[in-house]
Amino acid sequence: MRTPKTKILVTGGTGYIGSHTVVELIASGYEVVIIDNLSNSSETVVDRIGEITGVRPAFHRVEMCEKAEMQAFFDQHPDIRAVIHFAAFLQVNESVKEPLTYYLNNLNSQLNVLQCMKERNIDHFVFSSSCTVYGNPDNLPVDERAPIKKAESAYGNTKQMGEEILEHTVKATRINAISLRYFNPVGAHESALIGEVQHGVPHHLVPYITETAFGKRSQLNVFGSDYRTHDGTCVRDYIHVVDVAKAHVAAIDRLINGKNRSNYEVFNLGTGIGYSVLDMIGAFTKATGISIKYELAPRRVGDVEAVYADTTLANRELGWKAMLNVEDMMRSAWKWEQAVAAKKTEA
Repeated sequence: MRTPKTKILVTGGTGYIGSHTVVELIASGYEVVIIDNLSNSSETVVDRIGEITGVRPAFHRVEMCEKAEMQAFFDQHPDIRAVIHFAAFLQVNESVKEPLTYYLNNLNSQLNVLQCMKERNIDHFVFSSSCTVYGNPDNLPVDERAPIKKAESAYGNTKQMGEEILEHTVKATRINAISLRYFNPVGAHESALIGEVQHGVPHHLVPYITETAFGKRSQLNVFGSDYRTHDGTCVRDYIHVVDVAKAHVAAIDRLINGKNRSNYEVFNLGTGIGYSVLDMIGAFTKATGISIKYELAPRRVGDVEAVYADTTLANRELGWKAMLNVEDMMRSAWKWEQAVAAKKTEA
């Protein structure tokens, strides 16, 4: 059974989803230690987690692709009971241009973590997977039994391969694992102390919307207006990052308390609702009162027409359900955008 001192390692814990998950783990009574190489984040996030929770989690800067660094870290923390593995490069377009970088980083880091767990008899592992494994699904909503399509990007393939690595690992070791297939996490913590950080032109829709609203972008390009959807634009399942974070706590609870039905399980994380790009623009305006200037543009290569989740399995087995709606997502994302701008002004 879990105790208030049960220690959880969160890799990539200063990142977007990782930092929100750390907050929820601390709120649920876990002790958390974070490792990150800070390639796409900042240690200041650890301080902000401390502001939110009243507890500053332990942090170590570690290059997870270096086995010796990982072994040294685990030797310093022999009481870790479980690992949540977020650390990975995550830009789809970048992965198409730099596939070897993605394979080297995303797979080596996972392999090193698992090897260290095996050597130290650490039994519980939660993997940050993605709905990209489904590609362009044959049926909607898509459930966990849907076929895995050939990946369109190196990023997507590292998630598929990551799941395959786990399938084989749990058969040969004492490790139990859960893969959580996220749909499209958006929004930010209500405090606006942590949120999604984008460098340069945003590669996700909601930050592009908020930056356009703030005036950083002159307009939003909507890629594709002739899809077979209700308004011609792509449809996705957007989910509040706090709901995603809470699902990780449910997954860790399930493993530690021995509630898992097999040594490897997979769950979709979404709302089960498909929103088009134009729906999301409208939701932002409804939530904030700010109109977004946008222009319809040609389709982008590789974009999936529509994908949204069947979350029945996660609802039933994890006892988890997304609670925050699309307007909650947009309000928190806008509050975060304003907070980021205010910090830059102060600096």
